[in-house]
Parts: sequence; structure tokens; C-alpha cells
Amino acid sequence: MRLRVMSYNIHRAIGVDRRFRPERIARIIKHHEPDILLLQEVDVGVPRSRHLDLAEELAALCDYPHRAVGLNVALSKGHYGNATLSRFPITSQRNIDLTLPKHKARGCLYTALEVPVSGGSPRSLAVFNLHLGLSFHERPQQVGNLVKTPEFTTLGPEEPCVVGGDFNDWFTRLAPMFTEIMGFKCASSHKENFQSPYLTYPSFSPTGGLDKIFVRGPFEIVKRQRCRMQISKIASDHLPVLADLDW
Repeated sequence: MRLRVMSYNIHRAIGVDRRFRPERIARIIKHHEPDILLLQEVDVGVPRSRHLDLAEELAALCDYPHRAVGLNVALSKGHYGNATLSRFPITSQRNIDLTLPKHKARGCLYTALEVPVSGGSPRSLAVFNLHLGLSFHERPQQVGNLVKTPEFTTLGPEEPCVVGGDFNDWFTRLAPMFTEIMGFKCASSHKENFQSPYLTYPSFSPTGGLDKIFVRGPFEIVKRQRCRMQISKIASDHLPVLADLDW
């Protein structure tokens, strides 16, 4: 079975031109048609985004029947956080708090998806959609806290798992934790290794590979790519990354 995973920090659907245009984000999503969509910086009930539930709005615009939202940051009005949109049923979900003392609230949205695999009964796929901190000292601790959660520790090394999101990892220092220690493959780099990540930030002239996808289990990475649509340079301050996987 072929799966397409996409990770995208949508910057509340406010583009680099400072305009709130969720339809631009929807156009990019619909062009690529991912089966599993990991979104970061998703507003719910915030004035700057017309008090919309952006996860609900994008799910409706792009025809996703299943969604989960993990709200991390409380504003004076509304919240924002991560959202996972899926073509497949979501059987369980939990928003994992990754916030460290005296730092901005951060989180990882866990979802278990029920995926119909060819020639057998549906299989469970664990998906972790995260947004890590800006400080280098935060991020390794946040990854360490994530992998200690029951959602992660109960997964065997051969069980299907996807970890993606905005890692804020400018110098690719976190990737070896996943590839060398935990047995993941990096699906957001030009090659099999993690040392040539797709550059995604800032979108109009990217110099940092902040957005990543890692996979583990019965997957072959068939294709990896960064969005090259012209509109993606304006729609958000990040570019999305995508991975096509054979299960």
C-alpha cells in the first residue's frame, strides 16, 4: 500500500505578506493530496484568524474525514497548536505536553490511525506530530520526554510509526537520535542519510531544514520531496515536506 505523509507549519495561515489566507494553504494541500497531514501553528478561536477552527476549516476545504487537534499555547482569546488530518480513522489520540519550565508551551499530538493494508485486516499506525522549542537546550530534552511516554515505549521497533513536524533543528543535531539510536529512517532529506535535509525556512529563501519526517517499521521510502509550488513561498513562512511510503 502507498501512503503519502506531509508535514507543514502553516503559520496560522498567515503568509509572509501578512495576509490571512487559508485558501492558499488548502490549495497546496489539495495539490499534493497527502493521506496523512501533520500541521503545526494551527489557530482555534483566535481573532487574527477570524476566530476559526483552522483544523476544521482545512479538513472541510480539503475533504479530510478525520482530524485531531492538540492545543498548546493559550492566547488572550483562543489557542493554537498542532493538528493531524487523516484519510483513515483515528482510533485514539492524546496531546503530549513537552513544555519545559520557564519556556514557551510546546507539545506533540499523538494519534493512532487504522490503515487498511492490502491482503489483510487494518493495521494501526502510530503518528507523532510535534513542534519543538527554539532553544537548542530544549529540544533534546523534549525528544527525551517524548520517547519516555507510554505511547512511544509500547511500540516495538518493527511496528509502523511516523514522527514529523517542526523540529526547529537548524543544524540537524536531533536527527541522529532518531536514525542512529531509535532505528528510524529520515524521509525529509535529499538522500537516505539525514545530513542533507530539505531546506524549508524561511519559505521565500530557505536556509534551514526545520521540518522533518522520520519513519520506522515496514516502510520503504519511495519518494521524498519539498513543495515547489510558487504559492508556497508566500502562503506560510515554512515550506511543507512530503514522503511517499510503501507499506
